[in-house]
Amino acid sequence: MEFSKLDNIVYLIIPFLALIILILGYRKRDNIIKYFNFKAVYRFKIAKTILIVSGISLIAFSLLGPQIFRGYKEVEKKGLDIYVLLDTSKSMLAEDIKPNRLFRMKKSVEKVLNSLQGDRVGFIPFASDAYIQMPLTDDYDLAKMFLEVIDTDMIAGGGTNIAAGLDLAQESFDKSAKGDRVILIFSDGEEHNQGAIRVAKEIENEKIYTIGLGTKEGALIPEYSDSGQKVGYKKDQVGNYVNSKLNISSLQEIAKVGAGKFYLSTLKGDEIDHLIDNILKLKRQEYRKDKIKKFTKIYQYFLGTGILIFLIGYFLKERSDHS
Repeated sequence: MEFSKLDNIVYLIIPFLALIILILGYRKRDNIIKYFNFKAVYRFKIAKTILIVSGISLIAFSLLGPQIFRGYKEVEKKGLDIYVLLDTSKSMLAEDIKPNRLFRMKKSVEKVLNSLQGDRVGFIPFASDAYIQMPLTDDYDLAKMFLEVIDTDMIAGGGTNIAAGLDLAQESFDKSAKGDRVILIFSDGEEHNQGAIRVAKEIENEKIYTIGLGTKEGALIPEYSDSGQKVGYKKDQVGNYVNSKLNISSLQEIAKVGAGKFYLSTLKGDEIDHLIDNILKLKRQEYRKDKIKKFTKIYQYFLGTGILIFLIGYFLKERSDHS
């Protein structure tokens, strides 16, 4: 026997609490010695207690989801392969969208993860360079753990090298896969060359969607101490403050040549809903066969028996003759 809801094990304490409450209730009328006296009235109380506690115990046990193992069955795992390119350049700390671009990006990616059903996802952070932080996986809890540690100190050097991320994603896909492959780029688009557009044109059989983070007006880039305190704003080589702006045209062009679509990040997050709708329409591929356990649920037998025994004990009447 196995259990599908072990998180409910805390409910097993209820029968013990019920037993204590019943005993204390009886002791209000009888001292403890009389309670264990085997005259008829006390035998009745013991029987009533046993029935009620047994019924509650069976009900509590049923909440654990008892089930019987019946063997294995083979299931196909189908889904998309999705690489998420995450901009970790310092400009992602700009606060033109609140609280900042980096935070908004992570929340948007989390929303995407919550919508996936069997698709494999991988993470490629990029700034001056790019690397695979998490290979393709369908373990979304693991993906959320990797997402949590994304920050702007992951890659040394400045810049927004989207091209490096695209190159790495293209190389990492399984080219023999028959289904659609997807690249999601979350960035402010501040790449100072046309490298990403060039690479996007060379990519075949992958759809590229871009999600723009920031505003056209832009914002200054905060700088922080090792203790996390804001100490000022980034300056260029001649001492002028750097104002980071969203480069919509670049991200739109990348999506266009990548047969995808551009979305502008908003506080409400509607753009992610539209992105998810598009992703769900794409062709899934079978990427592996899994053997999963088959179970027969038997909780209902314990639940039904427990309720019946509890009701019998609850409505059991004490005999008027106490001899």
